[in-house]
Amino acid sequence: MPTSERSRLVADLIRSRRSVDRFRPELPPREALLAAIDSARWAPNHRLTEPWHFYLCGPETRQAIIDLNAELVGAQQGPAAAEKKRARWSQMPGYLVVTYDIGGDELREREDYAATACAIQNLALQLWSMGIGSKWTTGAVTRDRRFYDLIWVDPQQQRVAGLLWYGYPLELPDASRRPVEAITTDLP
Repeated sequence: MPTSERSRLVADLIRSRRSVDRFRPELPPREALLAAIDSARWAPNHRLTEPWHFYLCGPETRQAIIDLNAELVGAQQGPAAAEKKRARWSQMPGYLVVTYDIGGDELREREDYAATACAIQNLALQLWSMGIGSKWTTGAVTRDRRFYDLIWVDPQQQRVAGLLWYGYPLELPDASRRPVEAITTDLP
């Protein structure tokens, strides 16, 4: 494939990817997620630390996350908000948690988080290329100690970078970005 065609295909994939809010109910095959994780692990990472870990949540873990989130929302906003949130989160077909290793110095931790964010983008793009949408969330539930217990992670060794919902999009949201000239500065 000529370089210009490959470049156009990559640009089209990046520009067309969207964070999906509404999914069809069917769960994509596990093999698709494993292929996306395989692409994710090729993200750049300083000192080749490969700090990421991917947790594919089965039905029990998924339900426990939904319940914990509803409990947290209920404590802040009341039972009606909790049930609304429970209904919304129950519509998400797939749950994937991504963590990164911690315990080094502050600079290394920042680098490892950045590398994990790159891995999540690789994962999202690979899923998108297969017609699978995703949404990366970092809500309060992902910072609650009980969340770590649900995914069997020691918060002294790993930190949650995000909870990703995934599935086949029910609809695609519109998106726009500021022009390149608005975000680019030429330095002398």
